[in-house]
Amino acid sequence: MPSLDFDLEESAFRAFYAQQSTSLEDACTALTAMVAATVAQAGGVDIAKVEGRVKDVDECIRKFVRKYRPALEESNTAYDIESYITDLIGVRVVCLYEDELEKIAQIMRARFAVIDVTDKVSAVESTEASFGYKGLHLDLRLSAAERALPEHAAYAHRPFELQVRTIIQDSWSVLDHRIKYKKSIPGQLKRRINVLAALFELADREFLQIRDATAAELLQAPDETAEPVPDATTDGDNGDGSQPTPRAASASSELNAFTFLKIATHFFKDFEFEPSKVDSFVDDIQVWSPGMTRARFNALMRETVGVIKRYKQHFEEQNPQASFNPYTVIRHCLYLSNKAAFRPALRNSARESFEAWLLEHGEPRPH
Repeated sequence: MPSLDFDLEESAFRAFYAQQSTSLEDACTALTAMVAATVAQAGGVDIAKVEGRVKDVDECIRKFVRKYRPALEESNTAYDIESYITDLIGVRVVCLYEDELEKIAQIMRARFAVIDVTDKVSAVESTEASFGYKGLHLDLRLSAAERALPEHAAYAHRPFELQVRTIIQDSWSVLDHRIKYKKSIPGQLKRRINVLAALFELADREFLQIRDATAAELLQAPDETAEPVPDATTDGDNGDGSQPTPRAASASSELNAFTFLKIATHFFKDFEFEPSKVDSFVDDIQVWSPGMTRARFNALMRETVGVIKRYKQHFEEQNPQASFNPYTVIRHCLYLSNKAAFRPALRNSARESFEAWLLEHGEPRPH
C-alpha cells in the first residue's frame, strides 16, 4: 500500500529491486534487441550503437527524492517509489547526425506505445542562458497487440525509457556527468563549462554540415566523361620540346576524392567504391604524382584502360582465383601511363607479370 512514510517506501522499493533484478536484466536485454531490430529494419539512419541498462537502485531513489518526493509530501499524497521510476529500464540509440533524432523517434512511435516525450534538444536551444545536455527521451511500452503475445509476457507490463542521442551529445553527456559543480560556482568557471558545451554543440552542427557538403560535392563534381580539356598541370611541352613550368592545380581542377569518384564510376559503373578506400587511394596518387589533376587522370585512364582490360582478361584466365578489381585496373593504368612516377602502384610480382605480357603481345611499354 502507498504511504507517506519515506523510509518504509524506500525499504519496499529496495526489496522489490532485489527480487526483480534478474527479470529486469532479462527484460532490458529483450527490449534493447527489439529496439535495435526495429531501427535496422526501418533503415535510412546511421546508427553508431544501441545499448541498454537497468538503472541502479540508489540512482532511482535519488531521482525520486529530487523530482517527486517534495511535491507529494507537500500535497499529502501517498506514494510508492516504483510507480514514479519510468526509466528503471533504459535503452539508448546513438546515431551520427542531429537531424536523425526525430527520424528515430518516429520509427519508435510506430512500433511502441508512447507514454511521454522529453525533448531536451528544444529545451536547451530555447534558452540563451545555458547549453547543457541535449537529446530526445521517450517513455515507451509495448503496444497493446504486442503485450498480448505470449513471448512478451515476462516484460509486457514494463515501461522503458528510450534515449536518442548523436555521438557528440552522448560524449558530452558522459563528460557533463563528470563535472561535479556546475551551478553554484564562480562565474569564470561556469563560463568555461558553457564554452566547452558550446564547442560540442558546434561539433554536432559541423558534422551534419560536412555530411551535407560531401553529398553536394558528389552531385556537383564536374562531368569527366567528355574528352579532356588540357589544363595548366596536364603533361605536355611548350612546342619546342621543353617542358612547361608546373603550376599547382586549382581547387576546381585537382584530383580529389569527389572528382576521382566521378571519373572512376564512369569507367566502372557497377562497382561500389568505399569512401575510406577512395580517400587513401587518391592520397597515394597525389604522393606518387604531386599535382595530379582530374583532367590528367581522366586522360590517362582513357589512353590506357583498353590495354589494361585486355591484360585483365588474360590474367583472370591464368589465375581464376585471383582478384583484378577496379582498383587493380586503375593501378595498372597509372603504371602504364608513367612507369617512373607510378612504379609504387604495383608490387614487384605484379609489375614483372604485366611487363612480360606487354613484351609478349607487342603492347605499348610504360614510359
